[in-house]
Order: sequence, then structure tokens, then C-alpha cells
Amino acid sequence: MATKRMTPGFSDQVIGLVKALRNDAPECVASGVVDMATGMLLAYETVDNHPPEVLDLLAGATLDLFQGRTVVMIEDVFKERRGITGDNHFFQEILVNSDNLTHLFVRMTEQQDVVAVVVCRKAVNVGMLFAQTRRVVKEYGL
Repeated sequence: MATKRMTPGFSDQVIGLVKALRNDAPECVASGVVDMATGMLLAYETVDNHPPEVLDLLAGATLDLFQGRTVVMIEDVFKERRGITGDNHFFQEILVNSDNLTHLFVRMTEQQDVVAVVVCRKAVNVGMLFAQTRRVVKEYGL
């Protein structure tokens, strides 16, 4: 069965999502989309130039955050205890604060292995960041 990633127009949707996140998320300095099934950064926009190896590491770090060995073990324990047999993941959004930036990682609704990433200045209103990012992600519904 073909996945949505293989359908025509998927790359246009990803590019549109990245642009919308970059424009609509408050204090946004970068946005991107990571495909955790392939480990690739599918698209990104940033206000700064970053070395390619840093961008490559973003996909790996996203994979570790959502599907690292320990995270999968935690999800499996919760699924077992709650009698859940589906493939959906418990961790849907992860917020990471660094010294100067706030990073929001949001798993897509339809494609659980696709994650939108938004990087904002630390001064961002986190509530607005979540609200705007969720709105855009829902709109694109990948």
C-alpha cells in the first residue's frame, strides 16, 4: 500500500507547511519537517545559515526525542498497562528550551512518523507558539 509520502503533491504540502510555520509561529527563526521513517529533513526555512551537518543532526535528534529506545519502552509499558494495541504514539509534542531558543516538535496527525519543527527566540509566548503551530499543523493535516 502506498503511503501518503509517495503521493503526488506531498512535497508541495511539506514546503507549504514549512513556509506557513515560518510565517505564522511567533518569534520564529526556523521551521522544518522531519521524516522519522527515513531519518531525513524533508524541508526547512531559517533566517540564519547553518552548517549542513547541524541540519542533518536535527533529523536524528528528532528521531531520538520521539522514538529513542527508552521512549519506545515507556510507550510500550503504557500501552500494555492500558490494554492499547494500536500503533499510535503517546508523545505528540515536545518543547525544548535552550539558552537562547525555544524548539517545538509536533508529530503530524495523519502521518505519525512526520514531525514539524519550529525554532523561536526564547522570548516567545509559549502559549501562542503552541496555538499557532497546532493551527497550522491541523490545517495541513499530513
